[in-house]
Parts: sequence; structure tokens; C-alpha cells
Amino acid sequence: MHVHQLKHQHRHKGQKARGGYKRVALIGNPNVGKSVIFGLLTGKYATVSNYPGTTVEVSYANISLDGRDYLVVDTPGVNNLIPMSEDEKATRDILLNDRPSVVLQVGDSKNLKRTLLLTIQLEEMGLSVILDLNMEDEARDIGITINLNRLKTLIGTEVVSTVAPERKGIKELKAAILKKNIDVPKLNIRYDPLIEEYIEKLSSYLPEANISKRSLAIMILSGDESLRGWLNVNLEVPVIEELERLRDECQERFKRPISVIISETRLKRAVEIAEMVMKKTPHTGGSLASTIGMLSMHPLWGFPILLAVLFGLYEFVGVFGAGTLVGLLEEKIFGEYLNPMFVKVVKLLIPFKLLQEMFIGEYGIITMALTYAIGIILPITTTFFIAFAILEDSGYLPRLAIMSNRVFNLMGLSGKAVLPMVLGLGCGTMAVMTTRILESRRERIIETFLLALAVPCAAQLGIIMGMLGALSTKAMAIWLLSVLGVLLFSGYLASKVVPGEKAEFFLEIPPIRRPTLTNVAVKTSGRVIWYLKEAVPFFILGTFILFVMDKLALLVLIQRFAAPVVVNILGLPEKTTEAFLLGFLRRDYGAAGLFAMAEKGLLTPLQSVVSLVTITLFIPCLAHFLMMIKERGLKMALFMVAIIFPIAIFFGGLLNWILRFFNVSI
Repeated sequence: MHVHQLKHQHRHKGQKARGGYKRVALIGNPNVGKSVIFGLLTGKYATVSNYPGTTVEVSYANISLDGRDYLVVDTPGVNNLIPMSEDEKATRDILLNDRPSVVLQVGDSKNLKRTLLLTIQLEEMGLSVILDLNMEDEARDIGITINLNRLKTLIGTEVVSTVAPERKGIKELKAAILKKNIDVPKLNIRYDPLIEEYIEKLSSYLPEANISKRSLAIMILSGDESLRGWLNVNLEVPVIEELERLRDECQERFKRPISVIISETRLKRAVEIAEMVMKKTPHTGGSLASTIGMLSMHPLWGFPILLAVLFGLYEFVGVFGAGTLVGLLEEKIFGEYLNPMFVKVVKLLIPFKLLQEMFIGEYGIITMALTYAIGIILPITTTFFIAFAILEDSGYLPRLAIMSNRVFNLMGLSGKAVLPMVLGLGCGTMAVMTTRILESRRERIIETFLLALAVPCAAQLGIIMGMLGALSTKAMAIWLLSVLGVLLFSGYLASKVVPGEKAEFFLEIPPIRRPTLTNVAVKTSGRVIWYLKEAVPFFILGTFILFVMDKLALLVLIQRFAAPVVVNILGLPEKTTEAFLLGFLRRDYGAAGLFAMAEKGLLTPLQSVVSLVTITLFIPCLAHFLMMIKERGLKMALFMVAIIFPIAIFFGGLLNWILRFFNVSI
């Protein structure tokens, strides 16, 4: 088939924006405040869903500005629109498949060069762009000022400066969106003449699309394999083969990868523009926040800061949340008012004893499920979510990752693996999904195993801290050292067993910031709503299963079967079997069962510590397990669980024996 014939074999399917409203896509690098801008533009009510064909979450919200309707899309943070990760592919595909009317690019004022690298790619796509330089206050604090008018002239599109936490510049941002004609940037970037020649050749074979043929040609020359799916839909096989031939032909004429040459050309242009508009005055000394930020990453001084953070969590979540708030809700509101009222109402309305017991019995939906979910866990998880949001907003979490990098290297993991581990303290299910940021299969397997073994989720951790808060700092130290010891030892062994090599560690560190009340409130409320929607139904389901098992005498059977392990090895009452059983449905539900037993005096302080260590190391919850299957496959997930279960029992039993042998008082 001749070349001129290939050019006519396009199978392009027109891709029009859905609905009658204008589409605004928020694009930006990670950690530039893009989601905060999204919240300020749209309000806190948004739809969050996975982008089609991925597990990457994208937020959508409808807004009305001056009588005009817009759909605002908050895309995942990216460093490049030639994808290296699923997040970057999802963002690129949003531009490719659902062309926005305008791209609102949010950039970091402190790093204009990195921002412009993304602007160059948006220009090549032929997209209308508003550039929002956020964090202007932080740039000013370190002596950076940007001439916005000159930058606007140089790149040929609207430029706005914002300070998101202070709502500064949001009015101007909305006004920019409302403009009828928003320009495509004009950074006037040209590559090596030979590359430009092949861009033209490739473009002649490409169909009309939602982004320019030029950008698609550059992606192909850069070796973007993620574009193959789109090409397969829109072009015949012979055309695709010709594109690949041209790409290989071009690459043969260069000694270095074309992708590197393209990146260097973009970087050179970004630096040129940044130097023309940016002025930096010498920054002498350092603020208290920057000093704390530096110390928190120090291998020595970072440790006292970490201990201070943990102590603060212990006091706020363990003492205040699990002590004061749980006492108010569970003992006073539920114990003295709600439960007695429900007992009377159920007995009055339901004449059948079996149905009465289903609602108000020992395993009643009201007396157990709602009391646990609302009376015990809600105040604990709410205080934990508040604390977690403060740590996120402050910029401490990436510093924790830097500080602990050397430790994680002992487990055969790069520092990047610390991030899913930290996210696992929020939700293990989501953390397993984020292991995709790790480069090698080896690291993803080790990380998934450790997340399932020894990283408690927010809800479970909150209850554990609440239970330990009623004991002593010694109990907290024993639990923490036990779990960390198992994590490190198991990770070290896994690094020796799982084949492969670890990758290098690169991580951008945001500045230490003072958390804003609005951001903390929005994050906390969103997570509490998630808990009420997602977790409470599991509590009701779990309680109903317990009720059925109790009536069928299965609980007694399981307790007898597990008694040799639970009683003789772990030194715990038979009834704790229920907690471990429910821990598979939801980790926090299992921990809540232990919490309730401890409150009733059914567990000694020593038994409380042993049970908490065991349930922390116990097999992950059902949702976590299903995500493990999705990410690692059924065989690998089952293999991990088969290892985790005996590890939990062995180390729980070992801890029980050590504490009793040395007569440790707790």
C-alpha cells in the first residue's frame, strides 16, 4: 500500500463535549493548591468518580457564573502530559477525549519554570489556557516576585495571581473564566529542524482530534505507548505501522532519545521566560516555619518532632476523642437516653421476640451496630480525621517520608514507598491503589504486603489510640514498638525473598504552612460523610451476620474451634474471637469490639495490648482484600493473607508470653 493511500484511512470518531455547558479543566503539578482552587470555585459539593477505564479519581462540579453554566473538572496532578503514571494518563485523556472549553492551569509561584513546562505542552495541544500562579505569598516570603503583565505579554494568555487559603484572586479568576475569547498560549517553541520535519510528516497521517495534530505527533516521537489505545480506535493498522516506521526512522538519526531532546528544548524555553519575568532578592535567615520544616527532615532532630506529633495525636485522639467524646456519646447519649428509648419503642411496635432481639438484643442493629458506629467510632475517627487533615495541610507528611527514607531502604523500598504507607493510615484500600506510583513490580508486591500486615487505617487507628489512651504511655509504646518491629522485620525478610531491584527516590517537598480552618473543616467533613456512607452499612451488616451466627450457634462453634489459639496462645477470652471475625468485614469494627470489651472490664490491660497488636497485624478488611486482588491478582492476594494470618497469631502469642514471663505491668 502506498503512502498517499494510507493518509486517507482515518477512522476518526468525532468527540464532542458532553452537555450544553462549557467545560473548565483544572490542570497543574502536584502540590500547587489545585484542589483548593477547585473547592473555592465550586463550593464543597462535588461528584467524585473514577475516570473511565482507570481507578484514578476525578472531581466534577457544576457552577454558574454570571448566568453561564460550567462543568469544572479537577484532574490529577501531573508533571508531564506524556504520561509516566496512570494519574498523568487520566489527565492527558481528559484533554484528548473531552476537550475543555478552557484549561485553568494552576501553578506554583515559587517554581515558575516547572509551571511553564506544562504550559508549553498545553500550547502544543492548541488549548485555551488561563494561567493561575498560586501561592504568591509563599513566593514573596522567599524573595520571589513575578511581573505578571510582562508574563502575560510573553505567553499571550491571561495570567492571574492567587493565594488560595486567603481567597485572594478568586474573583479575578472567575472574571477570567467569563471572558469570551481566551487565547491559546504562544510560547513560540521550535525543536531541532529534523524533529520538526518528522512532526510534519506524522501530522499528515493523523486525524482531526480534540487536541492538535502537532501535540499528538510529538507524543508519538517521544515514544508515548499510552497513546496506542487512542490510535487503535482512530486509525487503521497500516497507518499506525507507518507512524511507527517514521518514529523509528527519526530516532535512528539521533544519538540520544528524542524524548530527552524535546524535554531539554522545552526546559530551555521555560527558563528563558522565567528569567525575563522573575526577580529574586536575597533571602537572609529563615522563618520559624522553614526552620521547623528543615529540622523535621533531619535524621536526628526529626525524631523528636515525630515523637511530639505522635504525642499530640495520642492526647487529641486517644484521650480527648476516645475518652471525653466517647464518654459523652456512648455512656450518656446512647446509654442513658437513646438505647432505653429504642428498647421501649421496639418492644411496643414489634411483637416478635426474635425480631426484637435483632434490633435491641446483644447483637442488635441499634444496641450494638449504631452504638458502636456512632457512639464509639464516630467521635474517635472524627478527631483522627481532624488531626490527619492538619498534618496534610501543614506539609509535614512529605517530610516524614524524607526522614524515614533510610529506614524504608532496609526493606528494599525506595522512599516513594513511604507515601502509600502514610496514605494507608487514612485508608488501606486507597493506599494499595496508590502503590502504582512505585516503578518496579517488586516494590509494589512488598508494599502491598506491608500495608495489609501492619498499617492500620484511620478508623482502626483512632479506636486503637482511644483504647490505649485509657491505659498508659507504656501500653502505647509497647503497641507501637511491636507493630513497627514486625513491619521492619517482615519487610526486611520480604526484600530478601522477592526478586528485583529498588528504584531511586525523588520527592518534591512543599513548604511548611499554617493549616487553615476552612481546609481542615472541608477535608474532615468529607471524610466523616464518607465514613457514615461507607462504614456504617458494614457495621449493620456485620452485626446482622453476628446475630444470625449466634442464633445458629455458629459463634459458639467458632469460639470453641478457635479457643486453643485465642485462649492458650494469645491469652485472651474466647469472646475476642468475634472481634477478629468482624475485623475481616471492617478493621475498625473488630477494634471497636475490643474497645467495648475493655470498657466492660472483660480485658485486662495486658490482654488489651496483646489483642490490639494482634488485630493490627491481622488479615486486612474485605474491601482492602478485594483491592489486593484487583491490583496484585487473586493468587498473590491469597498468598499474602496465608502469610499474614500466622504472623499475627505468632507475634501476638510471642508478645503475650514475653509480657507474662517478665511480669510487665501495664
